[in-house]
Amino acid sequence: MATLSNDVKAFIVQALACFDTPSQVAAAVKEEFGIEVSRQQCESHDPTKYAGRDLAKRWRVLFEDTRKRFREETADIPIANRAHRLRTLGRMAEKAEGMRNLALTAQLLEQAAKEVGDVYVNRQTKAEMPHDDLPPTRVQVEVVDARVRDADA
Repeated sequence: MATLSNDVKAFIVQALACFDTPSQVAAAVKEEFGIEVSRQQCESHDPTKYAGRDLAKRWRVLFEDTRKRFREETADIPIANRAHRLRTLGRMAEKAEGMRNLALTAQLLEQAAKEVGDVYVNRQTKAEMPHDDLPPTRVQVEVVDARVRDADA
């Protein structure tokens, strides 16, 4: 295991606090600092994992502060906002429908319904559908020939 400078350790701790995987962090360290580190070495800097149970207090505090700030700033990311996602899905559905791609349109509408919440489920409560207005379960159609009807008159 290579001895890491404080700058590299801080980079690893902050990346892990932002929910990057140890593999992603190892690749980022190689790209940023030119140092080859294993994913296990990266994981040892995550205090939420068993491997990071002995992490120094200074790195724990950095991890917790970074994670807290990351979660608070998530609200500023447009895709984290439901209204933004719904508007985007709406634009995509309109474009797919304009291209006559009905299968994609249906998938996008389903995704939007799931995004909204329990809208996708096809359930009706008794309050929504009074007993008198139940849809017919059987419809009988009688075909009458116009010539027969005119002859009877």
